Amino acid sequence: MTDATSVAYAITPPPIAALPIVGSSALFPVNRVFCIGRNYAAHAVEMGHDPDKEPPFFFFKHPSNITTDGTFPYPTQTSDVHHEVEMVVALKSGGTDIAVSDALAHVYGYGVGLDMTRRDLQGEAKKLGRPWEVGKSFEKSGPCGPLVPASQIGHPDSGAVLLKVNGEVRQEGDLNQMLWKVPEMIAILSQFFELQPGDIIMSGTPSGVGAVERGDIMVASVAGVGEITVTVN
Repeated sequence: MTDATSVAYAITPPPIAALPIVGSSALFPVNRVFCIGRNYAAHAVEMGHDPDKEPPFFFFKHPSNITTDGTFPYPTQTSDVHHEVEMVVALKSGGTDIAVSDALAHVYGYGVGLDMTRRDLQGEAKKLGRPWEVGKSFEKSGPCGPLVPASQIGHPDSGAVLLKVNGEVRQEGDLNQMLWKVPEMIAILSQFFELQPGDIIMSGTPSGVGAVERGDIMVASVAGVGEITVTVN
């Protein structure tokens, strides 16, 4: 790793993606963003899949996709952008082949996030057997709220996961409905990647995903973790 304070770069380095922390002036630097797909059975079914037949799978967002300003600019090249409310898991340490029983010791804290998705572009990519990046990893596609340290709230494993659009409930689930719990996600990821401090995991979304339009106001919450309000511009 290069020490940025002692190197002259040819161009100005991009800013470090970071999340605020409840009760602290310090920021949590975001290294990588892992997202687990179809981690709630009802959501898997609504997307046309049998959750009993699927092993877990992951995809990436880019750290620069994470935003904290409460806005979501409607993206280009799409006419079908969907909301997906998720609990965010932030890691303070990492490693490889982490045991399920040890996994929570690597968690710094939790937050609320949205995995905004260009569903039409994702659908086209699926049909062609191509990666999902154009549908998932686009600019400002990961609105997030501040992290709450696990030292303050413990490790939530149950509680409502909710998303309202213009006051109407669109998504409603519970953390206890996750097919792969937080310790399992960490353990599985560590079999394929060397997890690092600053990595975050978007832990999946309950059923009810749907389209948003400019002017919509989304309110996403995870019980015991927090709530964020995001306006579609």
